[in-house]
Amino acid sequence: MTKLGQHFLTSKSVAAKMVKAADIDKNDFVLEIGPGKGILTGEILKKAKKTIAVEKDAELFNFLDRKFAEFIKAGRLILIHSDIRDFLKTGASKLKADKIVANIPYYLTGRLLRLLLNPSSKRSALKAELYVLMLQKEVSRRIMGRPKMNLLAVSVQVFAEPKIAFYLSKNYFRPRPKVDSAVIVLKKRVPDFFKENKISQKIFFNLVKTGFAHKRKTLSNNLKSYKLQAKSFDQCGISPTARAEDLTLENWACLTWESDSQVRKIKIVE
Repeated sequence: MTKLGQHFLTSKSVAAKMVKAADIDKNDFVLEIGPGKGILTGEILKKAKKTIAVEKDAELFNFLDRKFAEFIKAGRLILIHSDIRDFLKTGASKLKADKIVANIPYYLTGRLLRLLLNPSSKRSALKAELYVLMLQKEVSRRIMGRPKMNLLAVSVQVFAEPKIAFYLSKNYFRPRPKVDSAVIVLKKRVPDFFKENKISQKIFFNLVKTGFAHKRKTLSNNLKSYKLQAKSFDQCGISPTARAEDLTLENWACLTWESDSQVRKIKIVE
């Protein structure tokens, strides 16, 4: 593993499968995060109209600059030497990527997902319709809500519809990681979940985080501070003994509405 926690993909056929999962065509502008040694970059360049690759490691950046000099000169590849988090806060505002394809370093997964998916995040100016990401197998399963719904699954699924494209053995990487990986496809949710349900994103996430705070407790116990009536749970189709992991996105949206309504009622009385 490199000093930046990267495990390099060694199979061109796997890289080609990722490009196929992204359904990249000659009209697409693609962003690649952490291209490493460029095995995925090479496959993207075969299909995309233009690619921007953001690499933090100086040695790898110089390696890629030499390897893809022809594509850079032709204007088909823009190579950026930057931390992707810094890039998303600044340079991304001037660019539009149709699709994002990446083999994400394990330690960066949670933070990157928040930056990439949240359309109201002030820290990220880049928006895309489709994301194809290589993640740890277990993380991809959690995003899918397997075996049970969890905070990560809710946080991703309100912004995108996830689908696991394929699983991948650790033997396809050098250095070899300790765990297997998966390629997950995230398609932007349309219409916007919060606008569709007419609820506040801030209130929603505060409620969800509180609901998942103590996994062994029932949801009603975790949400005591919200002073929700039993009828609110009943109206949202939630059992009195339910735990946070038992709820669907629709259940959470309904509870958010009920919670917000309760707050408005209290303010009116005051």
